[in-house]
Amino acid sequence: MLVLEPRLQAILIQEYPCFSEAEYARRHQALAQSMTKHGCDHLLVITDHRAGNAVQWVTGWPGTNEAYVVFKPGVQMTMFVEWFNHFSLAQKLARGVDTHWGEHRGVDKLIEELKRRGAKRVGIIGPLVPNKYKKLEAAFDMVSVDTDYVRLRMIKSEEEIDWLKIGAALSDAGLAALIAGTRPGLNERELAALVENAYVKHGGTTMIHYIGVTAMANPHIFVPTQYPSTRTVASGDVVFCELSAFWWDYAGQILRTFFVDAEPTPLYRDLHATAEAAFDAVSAVIHHGTTMEEILNAADVVEESGFTICDDLMHGFGGGYFQPIIGSRSRPAGPLPKMTLEENMTLVVQPNVTTVKPVGASRAGVQVGELIRVTRTGFEKLHRMPRGVFRAGERVLP
Repeated sequence: MLVLEPRLQAILIQEYPCFSEAEYARRHQALAQSMTKHGCDHLLVITDHRAGNAVQWVTGWPGTNEAYVVFKPGVQMTMFVEWFNHFSLAQKLARGVDTHWGEHRGVDKLIEELKRRGAKRVGIIGPLVPNKYKKLEAAFDMVSVDTDYVRLRMIKSEEEIDWLKIGAALSDAGLAALIAGTRPGLNERELAALVENAYVKHGGTTMIHYIGVTAMANPHIFVPTQYPSTRTVASGDVVFCELSAFWWDYAGQILRTFFVDAEPTPLYRDLHATAEAAFDAVSAVIHHGTTMEEILNAADVVEESGFTICDDLMHGFGGGYFQPIIGSRSRPAGPLPKMTLEENMTLVVQPNVTTVKPVGASRAGVQVGELIRVTRTGFEKLHRMPRGVFRAGERVLP
C-alpha cells in the first residue's frame, strides 16, 4: 500500500515528474551567486561514469552514463550526453537546455563550446576522471564549486520536501511488504525482492536495501549487510533492515527490526528498547539551532544502558550523505562537526544499538530510525510507518 495525500499523488502519476519553473529558477540563482563568489564566468555541471547528481538537480535529466552541462546566468544551458540512445529522452527531460549527443568525445565538445563562449575561469560541480579534467585544466582556469553545491543540497525547499515524502512513502511500502512477507525458508535475496516489488510498480527505484537475518540465540551479524546472502530465514531469527527507495533523486530511509515466529529474547528486547529510547532522546533535542554536543549528550542513553553502536547514529540525507555525521561517545564518527542544525535540513536518526562484546559468534544488534525534517521548533516525520516490536508475517501499514 502506498499512502500519499492528493498533492503528492498528483506528482507521482505524471509521465515524468518535474519541479516548477520557480524551483529551477531558485536553484539557478543560487548557482549564479556561487559563481560570483568564485569569480567564474562559466560553470560546468557534471555526471561522469554514472556518478554525480548535480546535472539532475540543475536540469531535470538524471545523467545516466555521461552528461556535461555548461551553465551561465541568462544564457541557455548547453549539455552533451552519452549514449545516443539516451539522447532523445535527455532532450525531453532536460529543462531549458540545448542538448547534444556527445559523440563519445563529450569533453572535447565541452572545451570547444567553452572556447566559443570565450570562457576563462570555469567552475565545476561533480566528478570527472583525471584525464578529462586535465584537458579542461590545460585550457581554462578551473575552480571546484562542489562545497557550495553540497551546501545547497543540505537545505531543502518545500518542493524538495514533497519529493522526499514520496521517497519515504515508497520506502515505507517496501518495509511493509518485507515484514508481511518474511517467513521461514525464504533467503535474503528473496527478502530483497519483496522490498523492490512493493515500490517499483509505483515508479520508485532502489537506492539501498540492507537486510540482516540472524539467530537471536547465536547471532553472526549485528548490523544489516550491504549485499544479500543465501542464508534462509528460520524461526527464532531477528531481521533488521535499512531501506531507501528513490523517487528520482529523492529517497526516504527507514530502519526497523522484527522477529520471526518468536518474541524477542531478553537481550534483544533490551537492545530494541534502548534503540527506541535513543531515537526519542535524539529527536527530542532536534530543532533549528541544535548543537552537536546536545545531540551527543542525548545519545548517552546508549552507553548508560551498557551498549554501544556500530552504524552512524545520525547523518544528513536527501541528495547525498551529508553532515552532520555523528556517532556516540563509545563509537565516534570522527570529530564533531562545527555546525548547528538548520531549518529544512533533512536527517536520518538511526540508532544501531549493539552489545559491546560478542554474544556467541558475534555481537548482537538491532536498528531503528527514519528520515526527518528539521523545523524551527522541532522536527517533522517524513515516514508514516509506526515503530515498535513487530513479528514477521504481521500486516503493518503506514
